[in-house]
Amino acid sequence: MQKNIKKSTVYLCITALFMGLNVAMSSFGIPVPGGHLYMNDVIICLASIMLDPFAAFLVGGVGAFLGDLFFYPLPMFVSLVTHGIQAVVISVFSHYVMKKHPIISSSIGVTIGAIIMIVGYSLGRAFIYSTPEYAILKLPYQILQAVGGAIMGMVLCWKCGIYKVFKRTVGMAETKRLI
Repeated sequence: MQKNIKKSTVYLCITALFMGLNVAMSSFGIPVPGGHLYMNDVIICLASIMLDPFAAFLVGGVGAFLGDLFFYPLPMFVSLVTHGIQAVVISVFSHYVMKKHPIISSSIGVTIGAIIMIVGYSLGRAFIYSTPEYAILKLPYQILQAVGGAIMGMVLCWKCGIYKVFKRTVGMAETKRLI
């Protein structure tokens, strides 16, 4: 029982850290013609590969919702649904599909997640702003943001070794006594 509590505490703190990073990355963007590119997709992809589907939803959906609520509230429900579904799909693929090939399964997951993000935001913008033309105008930037977030999330996770650090940290909470 004591080990589960320690693991839960570490896991909860890591989830909260990623959620905070998502909110922070939602607060500023790279200026582009007609708007901004936000880098919170990197955090969503990275966290979703490592965390279970519920924690991924909290980081992706709720984190993006809070970021929008604080800084630009109009699309906050679109962010909740779109990034939430994106995060769950990435997490499900990363944990339950092709377990022996985690890099391939997470690659499939972030690819499908990027498509979900592009379609979700395009439909959401068309609904919120009542003009499909505005959604089409933003489409190239949505594609760039989704693809960039997917690639950078994969690189940080697998090439920079964040996944190994995560597994070691969660494993340490299972086996060692944390004070």
